[in-house]
Amino acid sequence: MVKNDIPFCPLLSVGTNGIDMVCTQDKCAWYLANVKKCSMYIMGYNALIQANDKKKNQ
Repeated sequence: MVKNDIPFCPLLSVGTNGIDMVCTQDKCAWYLANVKKCSMYIMGYNALIQANDKKKNQ
């Protein structure tokens, strides 16, 4: 399987019938230049960490 290294925008890709819209990186309002990541990615990553922490504490 070939890994796709082209970043796509999860928000712009919604409703495009499976066609991933390419992330425009620093031209995007959601792009965080200081960490070179999309804020949507950061939010998803943080939510995953929090969910895993809650699961461990139960």
